[in-house]
Amino acid sequence: MLSSANPALNDNTFTRHVDLTGEDRMTVMGTVNKTIALALIMLVTASITWGMVATNPALARTLMIGGAIGGLIFCVITCFKNEWAPVTAPIYAALEGLFVGAISAFMNSIYPGIVPQAAGLTMGIMFALLGVYRAGLIKATPKFARGLIACLVGIVLLYIGNFILGLFGASIPHLHQATPIGLGISVVICIVAALFLILDFDFIERGAEMGAPKHMEWVGAFGLMVTLIWLYIEILRLLWIIRSIADD
Repeated sequence: MLSSANPALNDNTFTRHVDLTGEDRMTVMGTVNKTIALALIMLVTASITWGMVATNPALARTLMIGGAIGGLIFCVITCFKNEWAPVTAPIYAALEGLFVGAISAFMNSIYPGIVPQAAGLTMGIMFALLGVYRAGLIKATPKFARGLIACLVGIVLLYIGNFILGLFGASIPHLHQATPIGLGISVVICIVAALFLILDFDFIERGAEMGAPKHMEWVGAFGLMVTLIWLYIEILRLLWIIRSIADD
C-alpha cells in the first residue's frame, strides 16, 4: 500500500472504522470546507501579525520563532493524536499565522509586492496540480511516493545541517544565498513541495472512499495546510532570490 510522506496522512489513518456510514464518514467536500476554515484562521492571525510587525519591526523575529515552535508542537500532536485534530488543527493554523504573517511582513518590507506574488503562485500551483491529479496525468504510485520521501529526507538533512553549522557561524554555501546555484536549489525544493500536494489529494480521496471517521476531515485539511504553508514559504524565498539577483 502507498504510504504518504505527510505524517498526518497514512494508510493506518484511513483503514480504521471502515464500517462507518452516513454523517460519520469523512467526505472530500467536508475536508475542503475544513481546509478553508483553517486557511481563514491562519489568514486572520497572519493579518494581525503583519500589522504588529509593520508597527514594530523588532517583533518579527520573536513572532516568527514563537509561531514556528508552537506550530511544530501542535503539528506533532496532531500527527500522533488524530482524534484531537478538530482542536489541534485550528490551533496549529493560528500559530502558523504568526510565523507566516511575520516573515511575510519582513519580506514585503524588503521587496514590496512579493507577498501577493508568492500567495498567488501558491494557489495557482495548488489548483493546477489538482487539475493534473484529477485528470490522472500524475498518479500517486508507490514509486512516486518513495521518490518524494527521499527528496524530503534530503531537504530536511540539508536544513538541519545548515542549522548546526549556523551555531558555529558557518553555513552551507548557496543554500540561502542569491546566487545561480542558490536559485537552482530553491527551484528544486519548490517542485518537491508542490508535488507533495499530489500525495495529499490522493490520501484525502482514498480516505473518503474507505470510510474514514468524520474527524479525519480535519486531519486531511491539516495535511494540506502543512504542505501549502511549506510551499508558500519556499516560493517566497525563491522570489526573494530572483529579485536579489536582478538587483545585483
